[in-house]
Amino acid sequence: MTELPLLWTALAAYAAAGCIAIVSLALERRPERWILSLLILGLTLHGASLGVRWIAQGHGPYITLFEILSSNIWSLTLIYTLAYWRVPAVRPAAAFVAPVLFIMMGWLLVTSPAQGHLPPTYRTFWLYVHVLMGKVFLGAVLVAVGLSGLILARLAGRAPLEELAFRFMAAGFVFETLMLVSGAIWAQDAWGRYWDWDPLETWAFLTWLSLAAFLHARVAFRVGPRASAAMILGVFALAFLTFFGVPFVSTAPHKGAI
Repeated sequence: MTELPLLWTALAAYAAAGCIAIVSLALERRPERWILSLLILGLTLHGASLGVRWIAQGHGPYITLFEILSSNIWSLTLIYTLAYWRVPAVRPAAAFVAPVLFIMMGWLLVTSPAQGHLPPTYRTFWLYVHVLMGKVFLGAVLVAVGLSGLILARLAGRAPLEELAFRFMAAGFVFETLMLVSGAIWAQDAWGRYWDWDPLETWAFLTWLSLAAFLHARVAFRVGPRASAAMILGVFALAFLTFFGVPFVSTAPHKGAI
């Protein structure tokens, strides 16, 4: 009974932080402590909500669309908040990160919170590793997306931001590689094969290739800041569809709920 009130209050705190970030960027103000405080408040309440659901249902928040959206909003916000706290150059990017989270929050609000069924194939340690690596990967790319928004909007010096975005994308590449490796080990335990080119595996590999292509282009061809920012947005769009699109239209055994 306490899960949903905690969740909705957390979403309100996130929304307030995002709105303040957007308005402050437009007005060229820096209420960073307010934004950080609201993000921390939202994360605390949201984490409590996820914990209540986990205890009540006996499994982590990675089965239903409601759980997947909720847990990913939390993890993406957590990773961005850590970057916001530790890297001052990332802070103005909150105005571009917030709309992505708003879309996910709106989607969550119209999704049923009904309990799902935990498949036997999900009862493995490698699932937790796979899910964790995927969340860190997507969070790192989201930070780079926020920086790309600043570059494309010409709201800050582009060269330092481009280098910072590149570093976050490089970190994302490491964690996506680990996500694919741990997912292959999980697949061997679950279905007796490491790889089968099912729709989600294929899209995940295409996302990995797109990220590798971006890193290669950035290092080998020294693409400009705006082209680099546009490529980052393309990688994120593909990753978003891989995480939140393909798993819910595919009929393959590998539903990939993360």
